[in-house]
Amino acid sequence: MRIRLACHHPLAPPHLLLDVFVTRPAHRPHLLTLPAFPRTGWTHLIAHPDPEVRALAAADPTLPEPPLGDPDDAVRRAAAANPTLTPETLETLLTDLRTAEGAAANPSLPVPCMHALLDQCLNGAVTAPTVARR
Repeated sequence: MRIRLACHHPLAPPHLLLDVFVTRPAHRPHLLTLPAFPRTGWTHLIAHPDPEVRALAAADPTLPEPPLGDPDDAVRRAAAANPTLTPETLETLLTDLRTAEGAAANPSLPVPCMHALLDQCLNGAVTAPTVARR
């Protein structure tokens, strides 16, 4: 009953959506589309055995330290995209193939660096740019 409520009721509470996400992997794609799905408050799940749960937790902007060294690629990418990271940290992550994709998608990436990345992509360059200092 709680799974049906989470998946189909427009007023399902966020804590129920989170619980079903963690316990029912088959419903995860749908749950992520729901407006009430919580985007923060995942810190307690950062050590969860399921890498998909850890990846969502790694993107939580309330997380004190994103797990950039997690053994799972998806978790590292999500951690590198965490908006709490500093430009200096992003600069380092852009040079590491294991985290470059997430760092490039980070909403905190300075605009000049975004332009440099786009220029490199358009010109076929393979080296990562340095992040502009604020």
